[in-house]
Amino acid sequence: MIKLRSYLFNFMFLAWTGFMCTAGLWIILLPHKALVYMIHFWAKGLAWLERNIVGINYKVVGKRNIPHGACIIASKHQSAWETCKLFLLLGDPAVVLKEELTRLPILKWYSDASGMIPIDRGGRVRTLSRMMKAAREASAAGRKIVIFPQGTRVSPGDKKPYKTGVAALYKELNIPIVPMALNSGLCWPKNTSLKKSGTITVEFLPPIPPGLERGEVMKRLQDQLETASDRLAGIS
Repeated sequence: MIKLRSYLFNFMFLAWTGFMCTAGLWIILLPHKALVYMIHFWAKGLAWLERNIVGINYKVVGKRNIPHGACIIASKHQSAWETCKLFLLLGDPAVVLKEELTRLPILKWYSDASGMIPIDRGGRVRTLSRMMKAAREASAAGRKIVIFPQGTRVSPGDKKPYKTGVAALYKELNIPIVPMALNSGLCWPKNTSLKKSGTITVEFLPPIPPGLERGEVMKRLQDQLETASDRLAGIS
């Protein structure tokens, strides 16, 4: 039954996403708020499919830790699940994402219209300059800037190094970092099509204030995110 429900969900996920991307393409020509509304509608539909086909629910803890106005949300990345929930969790975030995800024209149109921050991980100085420019614009507009500091999906309990892009944003923008811990990999594991029923927890941790040195902010971020995410996954 797990396989059957997973295959049905995967099919409906692709069908729902494909329908919304094509039927709603004209919305990118409207004001930004219309596109945000459409993304929320898509994400709510996806959450309904998760609940009713594979039995995945979610809850949010610590949302009071998110300050008003601009901040950096440094999130653990365990599966595709959290990338599909960012607008429901944060309203209208600007997400730092791999540029290769936007190489298909339709995805690039949506990325540009929604104000995402693409980064070419091989571009180095030029890429960093473009990322900082887009991040400054998002910060000036009071948006939350989401970055996955490990740069890739990491299964619960696995350890991979934290990249310094988050520290560069932190120094450049002079805004707080809110660590975002989660345990989505328990229900939506990477590198498999199977989904497991359960409740995913997203926990926003107390913000790291601006003004710290790079080494200190990276240590605090890693310690807080790893400790909280291990706790949520039941790893001692």
